[in-house]
Formats: sequence, structure tokens, C-alpha cells
Amino acid sequence: MIETIGGLGLFLLGMIIMTDGLRALAGHAIRNALMRFTRTPLSGAITGSITTAILQSSSATTVAAIGFVGAGLMSFPSALGIIFGANIGTTITGWFVVLLGFKFKLDIILLPLIFIGASLKLFGNHRISKAGYTLAGFGLIFVGISYMQDGMSVYQDILSSQTFATNTIQNQLRLVMIGMIFTIITQSSSAGIAITVTALFSNAIYFEQAALLIIGMDVGTTVTAVIATIGGSAEARRTGYSHVLYNIFAATGAFFLLTPYIYLWEFLSAGSLNQYAAIALVAFHTSFNTLGVLIILPFTKHFAALMQRIIPEQKILYINNLDPSLLNDPAVAIAATQSTVHYITIDLLNYINRLLGDSYSKNRLKLYMIKRALDETHDYISNIQLGEENITERETLISIIHSLDHLQRLCKRCTESERTNTILNYRELESVRRKTLISNKTIIQEIDNKNWSEVKKIANEFSKKIEDQMFPIRQTIMKDVATRKINASLANDYLEAVRWLDRVSDHIDRIAYYVPIEAIE
Repeated sequence: MIETIGGLGLFLLGMIIMTDGLRALAGHAIRNALMRFTRTPLSGAITGSITTAILQSSSATTVAAIGFVGAGLMSFPSALGIIFGANIGTTITGWFVVLLGFKFKLDIILLPLIFIGASLKLFGNHRISKAGYTLAGFGLIFVGISYMQDGMSVYQDILSSQTFATNTIQNQLRLVMIGMIFTIITQSSSAGIAITVTALFSNAIYFEQAALLIIGMDVGTTVTAVIATIGGSAEARRTGYSHVLYNIFAATGAFFLLTPYIYLWEFLSAGSLNQYAAIALVAFHTSFNTLGVLIILPFTKHFAALMQRIIPEQKILYINNLDPSLLNDPAVAIAATQSTVHYITIDLLNYINRLLGDSYSKNRLKLYMIKRALDETHDYISNIQLGEENITERETLISIIHSLDHLQRLCKRCTESERTNTILNYRELESVRRKTLISNKTIIQEIDNKNWSEVKKIANEFSKKIEDQMFPIRQTIMKDVATRKINASLANDYLEAVRWLDRVSDHIDRIAYYVPIEAIE
């Protein structure tokens, strides 16, 4: 028992260390490759497979794809290929264990490798240190496999044919569920595959039990992707839930293909399945994942359309004001755009107040939706055609463009959560934080009242107050560093928080400045 748990712990630790090392060594190149080579579903699947095989983590690949989609760097349909391919890449772990972990007693050979890797991590320069980290993780994986293999010998009777007889559908589904739960708990399908292959090799379980466990593990690994979508855009949620739906589809297919697969082995070579059970298991894992990808790839567009129906885009009502039919009358189209910009400003100010700790702010939209509203407004104004005679409308349109520019910059500031967290925890900024909340609420109220001159006045006066108050706060931070009350790293965090408040107030001032009063009134 202790050997098995300890071996699993060493395996997980090795996987974590090796994955972190590989990510540090090649993370930037892999991120570029994911975006560069994902042109079609097929190229995305190939890229996703290779990336997962290198990183030894399907979760890392799928979470990266979700992040790219959420950030607007990749479209949802493009990301589907990566999601599909990640399932093939994750099967490399099983081959890793079978072909190296059992064929050779690598744990003894690799012990010196762990020492070398740790030494490089401690004493090497930046890149060599990361390589050493990867090397040490690689060694730990096989030491863990060795301990698991030794510990599994005591469990030969636990999953016997009497305990989980796989001739009943209930026990088959129970084994699938156990596989799912194991992966959800460990957050690593690779660990599940390794321990299942090891148990099979040690005769603690037999082939069909092991195959059912692995089918469940393929479904359980999708939990990480679902967690990564929390609070994300509809596109990001579609990407994460696509991983779930596709894995359920592949697992269902595998469940019904298991019996024909066993019969095929027996037909080709009677008794060989038991002799080469571990290889047969890994081959089954690779086969059903590869077959699933080959089946789904031609229907990627249909799959994407299905997910878009299941998870529709949340509507932003005030974007409906941007009716294409209004473009025939530039003055009306500009008025509609102004109204939309005002709603966006209100939502963004409420969002900032929420970031600054005001739980009562009525922010109706999440940040990604505000960004989407800004993008659609930009696209709309690019279609407004003005003639030489539309002098007033042209000036108004230029003001709107300036406002949108500062709103987008303000949106970017809202992604800097480490700055707002510092503000919430730094006593010297408490007074400024409260004043910012009050100022933003007053500006929102005056926008609702269409009191544009007051909006300009409040925003401008507050921006100047912030600028005046920031200097003594900066001086206090510098003094605290000099007297060793705080260290340089913490001081830098405080200074960045101060700059954040200063820049936010400046953007709000510029947005208010460009409100074209004459055109509205």
C-alpha cells in the first residue's frame, strides 16, 4: 500500500517537474506553434497531438487553447482541432511506461540522472537550470513506476473477477466511473494511465478491467478544461465543453469497441492478449482516440455549430442600437453609436468599481462582453460613410473614435488583477480607492442624467486630484524601502498599483473629454 501510494506520488511529482521544465524551456515556442500551425482542423489536431506529447499534459494543451480563444487570439472552430489532437498526444504516456518503464530497470540507471538534473537546477544558468529540472522530473517518473510496480503485487485479488466481474453492464460502468473519479482527484490522466498499466503488468487486474478504467480516465481529464472556462467568454466555454462532449463521444465508442478489440486479438493470435496485455492496453488507448479524431475531423464545422447552439452568445442589448440600416443616414448612425458608447462607459466604470471592492456596483456585463461591445462598435463606425458636407458629424465621429480608444485601454487595465489586489490590501491607498469609487458612481449618475458638462468636470477634477495625491504616496513607498519597512519587490507592487490608479483616472478623464456635447444636445 505504502509503496504504491509513494510510487504514485513520485510519478506525479516527476510529471509536474518535467512538465514545468519543458514548459519553461519550450513554452513560448509551443504557444507560437499552436497559433501558427492551427490553420485547419487537421493541422490543429496534429499540432495538438505533438504539443501534448512534448508537454506530457493534455490539460496544459487544452487550457492553452481555451486561453487563446478567450483572448481572441484563436477562433473557436480553429481550437477544436487542438482539442481533438490532445487526446492522441496524451496516449504517449502509456507507451512511455510500457516500452521503457517495464522493459528495463531504469529506476536504478536514472537515479544518477536525478542527481545530475538537480545539480544543474541548482548551479546551472537560466536555460541549463530548466533543462536540469526537466531531467530530474524524467528520472523521478521511472522511479515512481518502479515503486508502483513493486507495490501492485499485493493487490492481485482486490479487483478479481468476483469483485468486478465485467460480464455485467453495472460493473463495467462502475469501473469506468472509478477511472473518472481517479483522474478528477489526481488531476492527471497520465498518472491514471501509468498506475493502470502498472497494475495490469503486475497481474493485479486483467485487461478488460484496465481498459474500462482508462476509458473513464479519458472522460475524467476533461474536468480541468471545464474549470478553466469559469468566468470566461462563450467562445472559451464552448472550447472547454467541446473537450467534454468529444471525450464522452470517444469513450462511448471505446466502450462498445472493447469486446470486438478483444476478439480481434484472440482471432489473430490465441492467448497473446494475456501475454502482451500492457502493450494491448496502450494500443487500445491510442486506437480509440485516433479513430475518434479521424471520425470527428470531417464534421468539425457541424460540431462547432452544435456547440454554438448549446452555448449561445449572451446578448448585449445596447449593441442592437447599431442597426446596419441606419448607415444610410450617417447622423442617425452616429447618434446610435454615441448611445452605445455611453452604455459601455457605464458598464466599464461599474466593472472597475467591482474590481476595487464595491460589491454593490451594478456591472451587468463581464469584461469579455464589454470588449466584444467595443469591437462591434468599432466595426460599425468603420462602415459610416461621411461626405464633405458632414463637417459636424465628422468631428463627432472623431471624438467617438478617441473615446473608444481610451475605453479599450481602460479595458486592458481591468485585466491587471494583481494591481487591484494590491490596492485592496495597501492601507495607504484606501482613501484614494474610496474616492475613486465615489467619483465613478457620480460620473455614472451624471451620464444617466445626460448632464455631459458635469461628467467632464467631475472626471477632470478627479484626475487632477489623483495626480496630486500620488506624489506623497510614492514618497512614502520610497521612504519605507529606505528604512527597510518593506522590500524592493513589494515596493514595486505598490508603485505599480499607484500608476494603475493614475492611468485609470486619466483614461476616464479623456473619455469624458471626448463626449461631443454639441451633437448630443
